[in-house]
Amino acid sequence: MRQVSRWLLCLVVAGIALQFFFLGRIALMVVVAPESTAFQRSEAWQIATNGRANAKRGESPDWQQEWVPYDRIADTLKRAVIASEDAEFIYHGGIEWEAIERARQRNAKAEAIAARRAAQARARGKEPAPAKIRGGSTITQQLAKNLLLSGERTLLRKGQELVLATALELLLSKRRILEIYLNNVEWGEGVFGAEAAAQHYFNKPAARLSANEAARLAVMLPSPKFFEKRPGSPYVSGRASTIMARMPAADLP
Repeated sequence: MRQVSRWLLCLVVAGIALQFFFLGRIALMVVVAPESTAFQRSEAWQIATNGRANAKRGESPDWQQEWVPYDRIADTLKRAVIASEDAEFIYHGGIEWEAIERARQRNAKAEAIAARRAAQARARGKEPAPAKIRGGSTITQQLAKNLLLSGERTLLRKGQELVLATALELLLSKRRILEIYLNNVEWGEGVFGAEAAAQHYFNKPAARLSANEAARLAVMLPSPKFFEKRPGSPYVSGRASTIMARMPAADLP
């Protein structure tokens, strides 16, 4: 029993120490831009691993990212991202509980539909398609996850994400949160941040993005690697038009 108590105490102490580590990292971001995120380090490892195989075929891995300050990112992109990802960004405290509940309900229905379709697919000897899971995350939650956490889907990881999102809102301004987010979010294989995305897709700096270009980049955010290969798809064009219509109502920090 004493051994179990010691292990539990060690876990509690380690958990508290981890929270202080996270808080220290976030507090430092008030004045220092993060050099990389947990998600980027994971992607860099995959690219490097794939690069070793590609090198044998004469190909080289690519990584594009350049930090630019908030004022050098076009307002069109800021408005497009807010309109697409988090319309209430400047008004909430980092978490939108109603959005999380709506996402939970949608995902429960999607999993039920996927289960029925999977049974039908197996009956025909085909591979079943996975359920399309949607998130209810705010921009602040997405930043918390990408900065410091893994991409696994567990209740523990989600709980930690909510704690970190609250800490980000308490320690950083909305302007700083959006600045860090836009400079680190993924926009394709090895393409991170607004400046790299603008140069990669439109051969221009992020400060000069038009409303249509910004909307097209915003469309990509849920699945950047998927849309990177389908830039001219009808869905991208239609969704970009919807985002452009919503942009005037998107308030900036």
